[in-house]
Amino acid sequence: MSFFAIFLALVLEQARPLGQDNPIHRLMESWTGWVTRTLDAGVQHLAWVTWGMTTLLPAALALLVHGLLDWGVGWFAAALWNVALLYVTLGFRQFSHHFTDIRDALDEGNEQKARELLAQWQQVQVGDIPRSEIVRHVIEFSVIAAHRHVFGVFFWYAVMSVIGLGPVGAVVYRLAEYVQRRWQREQGTDSGVSPVLAQVAEQAWRLLDWLPARATALGFAIVGSFEDAMDGWRNHAQKFPQDNDGVILAATAGAINVRLGGAGLSVPADADEHASVASGSSTPGQPAQVGHLASVVGLVWRSVIMWLVLVALLTMANLLG
Repeated sequence: MSFFAIFLALVLEQARPLGQDNPIHRLMESWTGWVTRTLDAGVQHLAWVTWGMTTLLPAALALLVHGLLDWGVGWFAAALWNVALLYVTLGFRQFSHHFTDIRDALDEGNEQKARELLAQWQQVQVGDIPRSEIVRHVIEFSVIAAHRHVFGVFFWYAVMSVIGLGPVGAVVYRLAEYVQRRWQREQGTDSGVSPVLAQVAEQAWRLLDWLPARATALGFAIVGSFEDAMDGWRNHAQKFPQDNDGVILAATAGAINVRLGGAGLSVPADADEHASVASGSSTPGQPAQVGHLASVVGLVWRSVIMWLVLVALLTMANLLG
């Protein structure tokens, strides 16, 4: 049933996307804040307990509801619950409108508006960066957002569904990504997040994202320029400061022949959760142009279709026994 749950959730998210300030997000903010205030003491073992409580307890609750629905109502109710969980953990449309607005501004020749939209989206200081740099940053932010909001969720849901724990995979992955961003941002501030807790969240996130990042990069290679993408993965991923993101961005650069990496954008002290700015040397490829934005859209959607087909084949094989 993995294919049907993923497909229906994706269609629903495209038709009626959740806003960023939705009730589920507010609930997770409150839950994370309460657990942090209650348990975070700046000690290693308590930091892992805090991370586990924040991410694993909601996932266990989601699995319990799934089991109760399956036992008390039937498989169809449990399947609908899976669709609902995927719907709230996916976030394709939560960032795609930013991408579209910036692309439209660039198409109109309004580079200043594009800079303002980029700064607003990622809560960064853009300055007077040239047109090619605007495009480059939009590509980098969009590809990483697509991975974290779509492909990573797909990966862990599909993998954990093999052993009947699909909801756990989706919920843990998204919560791990959320708390990593939040605690990195809040450490050393009035929110009181200890550096130890932020470090634990970073370690856990890198571990959870290691396989999905490489699956996403492989998907981009298959549906793009395979040899160039794999060459970028092998030889240029280390040019990015974050290992998992570097694999994805290096593969993307090769897949559509665009130069990625380079100087990052500065993050204000009061930046919100969205900013994730890389800095390093550049990959080979053509300077980023507006036409590459269409290439990125095509790359992402072809990869989505490829993984849906793969999950459909696995689901069919499972049904046929």
